Amino acid sequence: MNRGIFISIEGSDGSGKSTQLSYIREYFQNNGMDAVFTREPGGTAIGEKIRAMILDPENEEMCPLTEAMLYAASRAQHVRQLIIPTLESGRHVVCDRFVDSSIAYQGYGRELGDCVAVINGFAVDRCMPDYTFFLDLDPAVGRGRIKSADFDRLEKEKMTFHQRVYDGYVKLIGEDSGRFIRIDASKSVEEVRREIYAHLDRIFSGERRDG
Repeated sequence: MNRGIFISIEGSDGSGKSTQLSYIREYFQNNGMDAVFTREPGGTAIGEKIRAMILDPENEEMCPLTEAMLYAASRAQHVRQLIIPTLESGRHVVCDRFVDSSIAYQGYGRELGDCVAVINGFAVDRCMPDYTFFLDLDPAVGRGRIKSADFDRLEKEKMTFHQRVYDGYVKLIGEDSGRFIRIDASKSVEEVRREIYAHLDRIFSGERRDG
């Protein structure tokens, strides 16, 4: 049995990930391909409890290192309980954010540096995405797309934080350009969808239904 393909979706807040993930789900359904869609933080019962704690706007006193370790804890459970078993069963995994988010948001955004990558090295246990779509959008534009009343704890951070996050993603892409697929998310929703579909066609050329 062949191992499934692991795809992650990354991007700054407001870059359109949720919309494009719904189209990616349709792509798999329309082509008769078996995939598990999941998210981080979360993806498991334990992970979802950690997610609620991390993103709760009332937890303003949470220190950056606690935040980073909670993300890694959720990820460790996610990888071992869901992602690895799913891939080993031959099914594909599509994940809304993965380890790159921690490095960008906590390593660069919170300025914790290399310790975030070290912590998450244990969490992922060499389980990395085969492909990562990065929805590339100016962070100021992305934040403008979100109603301030709907901001979670991280979205409430200052613009300087979100710019550091974006710059972190750019550095990650430069270090692993073979894995990342950079998509211009300033284009229309339909243009972004078509571009992502073209890449998925290439990735799954031997598995799609004809037509």
